[in-house]
Amino acid sequence: MIRERTPARAWLVLGGAVVAYLCAVLQRSTLGVAGVAAAQRFDTSAAALSTLGVVQLLVYAVLQIPVGVLVDRFGPKKVIVVGALLMAAGQATVASAGVLPVAVLGRTLVGAGDATTFIAALRLVNAWFPPRRVPVLSQWLGNLGQLGQVLSALPFAAFLGVAGWTPAFLGAAGVSGVAFVVALLVLHDAPAGVPVRSTDLPSALRSLRGALARRGTRLGFWAHFVTQSSGVVFALLWGYPFLVSAVGLPRAEASALLTVQVLTGFLIGPLLGSLTARFPLRRSNLVLAIVIGLAGAWTLVLLWPGPPPIGLLVLLVVAMGAGGPASQIGFDYARTYNPPEGLGGASGFVNVGGFTASFTMMFLIGLLLDVQHDATGAPLYSLGAFKVALSVQYLIVGGGVVGFWLTRRLARRDILRDEGVDVGPLWRAFRSRAAMRRSRPRS
Repeated sequence: MIRERTPARAWLVLGGAVVAYLCAVLQRSTLGVAGVAAAQRFDTSAAALSTLGVVQLLVYAVLQIPVGVLVDRFGPKKVIVVGALLMAAGQATVASAGVLPVAVLGRTLVGAGDATTFIAALRLVNAWFPPRRVPVLSQWLGNLGQLGQVLSALPFAAFLGVAGWTPAFLGAAGVSGVAFVVALLVLHDAPAGVPVRSTDLPSALRSLRGALARRGTRLGFWAHFVTQSSGVVFALLWGYPFLVSAVGLPRAEASALLTVQVLTGFLIGPLLGSLTARFPLRRSNLVLAIVIGLAGAWTLVLLWPGPPPIGLLVLLVVAMGAGGPASQIGFDYARTYNPPEGLGGASGFVNVGGFTASFTMMFLIGLLLDVQHDATGAPLYSLGAFKVALSVQYLIVGGGVVGFWLTRRLARRDILRDEGVDVGPLWRAFRSRAAMRRSRPRS
């Protein structure tokens, strides 16, 4: 069999997309390691502090569908370039902020710029690589981009501790300047000779309506909702205060645990991408397996009497690290259920899922911390208060699992009607395969 050769330019474009997304993740996650410093700088409550993260993620989520339409209309390169400029302006605003409202404005700009990057980068992968390679390369895009979280957890956190608030966030703004230059020089919407479709706005909106009507797109939304949110909340805001102030870990160990969460994706992401490509009708089972693992890890941590041991915390961040790559399955649903010209809007809708769950949980955790502090007078970031507040995840993610389950039933009914394929329970598939093996003639 002749293997299809991928041109070098495609790998260069992929590298540029990874750099742009890595820079975006760095901007997104700087607040996660600056939460304690932000509380001291702005002298505010947990609920008020959570508005920094909530507003950022709310803007990100709200803009996902409009950004998807803009990607379909103007192409991914222009969208990424504008996003890099917005993030640089936002971090510069945060650097100069002396009061919370100015910092909120800055994080709003960061959220708007961040919202442009991943959907556009994913569109580049779909444009430059054959469909059979897209699931694995999408995982690599997501995993390599998460190195931005490592950069925020280690060098940014160290620089923040040494240089202070303003120089650290100005440095982060400079990183977005790098992403802007790389996007201008490296990215191109499609290979040479392939016509770039310039979809007019009415056509892009019609494609979006068609995407939202497909059960597969909605299934991708719920897959993203239930797998990504726990890790995002932990990495972007509440994980660092929980580990340092509630559990009592040194700052270096807390940063190391956040790094383990990212590195887990490097190990699990390619495996999930390969399984998704090989068994597309069983993607939902992968999603549910990851959610069960997350629920089990959180249950052990929250029910543990006193501060959980380091081994249990490692198990928790590994489970959350698996949730990030699992959320990419949602985009694979969007890819396989939608035509290329409507993929931007469909992917944007899927991306809304995890971040809607994330900012909801982020705000409720801060609110519950404040309520307990006001009612009992206990320290704001006490271990007991955190355990109660973090339990809100069961309510939010549990509701998402119900939505995922019901949508999967309807999607499987559509597959049976349209393609004549009966996707039964996983146990039935195992039993059928075992029966086929027993019936094979033995030599």
